[in-house]
Amino acid sequence: MNFDFDHVGRQDAKKGRLFRLGLWMVELVAVIILAFVIVHFGLQKIKIHGDSMSPTLVENDSIIVNRLNYKFSAPKRGDVIVFKQSGQEHSYYNVKRIIALPGETIEIKDGLIYINGKEYKEQIEVEAITNSGIAQTPYKLEDTEYFVLGDNRKQSIDSRFQSFGTVVEKDIIGKAWIRTNPFKFVSSLNIKPKAKETEAPAATPSASPSPSQKN
Repeated sequence: MNFDFDHVGRQDAKKGRLFRLGLWMVELVAVIILAFVIVHFGLQKIKIHGDSMSPTLVENDSIIVNRLNYKFSAPKRGDVIVFKQSGQEHSYYNVKRIIALPGETIEIKDGLIYINGKEYKEQIEVEAITNSGIAQTPYKLEDTEYFVLGDNRKQSIDSRFQSFGTVVEKDIIGKAWIRTNPFKFVSSLNIKPKAKETEAPAATPSASPSPSQKN
């Protein structure tokens, strides 16, 4: 009885093609699912309304929001966050900067911010605060509250005002991650330039004695 090697070879080749096709389909489905998760649960593009975050972000700037960031870590001081306050009538997203964290006490006095009695040195370029609002006296935050300010301190409606209030953790959508045009990470916008270290003056070489001064 003769064994048909050609037939077996064709069957193996067919199985190989089916295996590769199945693997390609699995990879395609995985990519589609991953893209869906990223778009619907990970990243979101929004547009800035108003100039309360000027000069960091201005009217009609488009930014990408990282919705996953706070699933794995808590919001930090200095983060620019995107949130939608419960019970508010407007439907647009708010964008502000976190200044004080849950459980902390904030006070704004003589244009300066104090956290738990210690002056907070901001890393961004902002004007001095002229309206302290509810923080003109020490204001203690609850365990889920964040005190936020707009970078445009003279025109921003933020946590200083009773009508706006603090931001609770469940209302935070995500972290403002990227400004798209021109492209730049939000965390690198409007940062104070580092002070240059004062260089020591070069030593002046001593003058050579004149011939008349030589012994």
